[in-house]
Amino acid sequence: MFNQVLSAALRGLEAVPVRVEADVSDGLPMLTMVGSLGPEVREAADRVRTALRNEELALPAKRITINIAPADIHKDGSRFDLPIALAILLSEGMIPAGALENVLVLGELSLGGRVNAVPGVLGSVLAAKKSGCRACIVPAANLREASLIEGIAVIGVKGLGETVERLKEGLPEKGDVTPVKPGLNDYQIDFRDIHGQRAVKRAALLAVAGFHNICLVGPPGSGKTMLARRLVTILPPLTLEESLEITQIYSVAGLLPEEKGVITQRPFRAPHHTATPQALAGGGLIPGPGEITLAHRGILFLDEMPEFPRRALEVLRQPLEDRQITITRANGRFTFPASFLLAAAMNPCPCGYYPDAKRCQCTSTDLIRYRNRISKPLLDRIDLRVDSPALTYSELTTGAQDEISSADLRCEAERVHARQRERYRGAGFLFNAEIPAPLLKTFCPLTSDAEKALEKAFESMDLSARAYHRILRVARTAADLDGSDRIDIRHVREALIFRAPEKERYL
Repeated sequence: MFNQVLSAALRGLEAVPVRVEADVSDGLPMLTMVGSLGPEVREAADRVRTALRNEELALPAKRITINIAPADIHKDGSRFDLPIALAILLSEGMIPAGALENVLVLGELSLGGRVNAVPGVLGSVLAAKKSGCRACIVPAANLREASLIEGIAVIGVKGLGETVERLKEGLPEKGDVTPVKPGLNDYQIDFRDIHGQRAVKRAALLAVAGFHNICLVGPPGSGKTMLARRLVTILPPLTLEESLEITQIYSVAGLLPEEKGVITQRPFRAPHHTATPQALAGGGLIPGPGEITLAHRGILFLDEMPEFPRRALEVLRQPLEDRQITITRANGRFTFPASFLLAAAMNPCPCGYYPDAKRCQCTSTDLIRYRNRISKPLLDRIDLRVDSPALTYSELTTGAQDEISSADLRCEAERVHARQRERYRGAGFLFNAEIPAPLLKTFCPLTSDAEKALEKAFESMDLSARAYHRILRVARTAADLDGSDRIDIRHVREALIFRAPEKERYL
């Protein structure tokens, strides 16, 4: 007897509906599985057989053929265990006919019949809603994220036996919907912890307000890492759309906290400097999200950037420009979102003390070799390059109450973000850093003095077209912080100062 159950396969961040078909017929007792299956899916035969036996729902002594269609889509993971078991039981008449009509099923089975969590549930429920399904059956551990989607009933189950009983009783027409309340969590760190460094704090505010990339250059112990880790505390709260977008990414990556079920704060990713290109970009036969995508709508922090492998750093070039990353494999192209703020920290030389002639022990060869670890095209994509000088004794002993707080800086950033949302409404982008080059004249009007200053800088600093555009975008953010509609000469000068700090002479 033939029956089928709906499920979904993951392709990148997207879920593709598939059919788990089961045919039970007379013949030599065996369980055969076909349909372009990965090793985890093929192992489902043993898991399903054992789980059914331990739930006292033993397989019939017949020939069972399982096909997961369409066959041209590669299937990976353990998410098909539960739909395979239910398709077999449906064919044997142990589940009422029609009980699983237009119902999408996901779940991994333990040998004892428990239904375990699987990645990518949020995207699968979205795909089910789009394809007109009336309900979804998911592991109870995934219920929080699955129930974020309104307009479709979501049922969480803990075991195979429980699932069969609920299908016999009939599925409810409505499921529970978890209210999403994105916002800021209570941070244990604050910008008040950073003493002095006023220019660096100003650059940090510019970076967050316009979503500009920033690189902090300074000697060891000057607070570069400390400041970079506090950037996330001044980012405005997530919107509902951003929260769902990030949650879907973390769901596919299997990094979604089970107790929360939804990402409510902006990501902060800080990979170690031994990270490979695949770790940053994403990899695998069916590629999953890498650090670049996991930092979407948040911050990607590269501490000691020159220590990263050159090939890994070059992976960043295309995502920094396009705000997405495309990975090509033999079985297709996979595009992941990558709109992140790059924050990097580095020493001015291998020993860290250049240009202090008394302390720096580096030769000119050492400086050149250190410089060449970061390519000029990548450096060109960093909008703000900021000197982070060593603290003086008076700065170090200043009381925290005298320093600006994360809350104050965040209020400024939120005000500028609101200006940008209003200005770019319907334009297809959100932040000043994302203004397309053809629209710069429209959104970045210059005063005559500002235009002359920019023209002079373009010639004297030997700027590339990309550098010119990025300076203009930073100047737009500086003007927004001042509440100005037009970019004045002081805004251009500030953008130029942060473009080429004093210590960049070695670059």
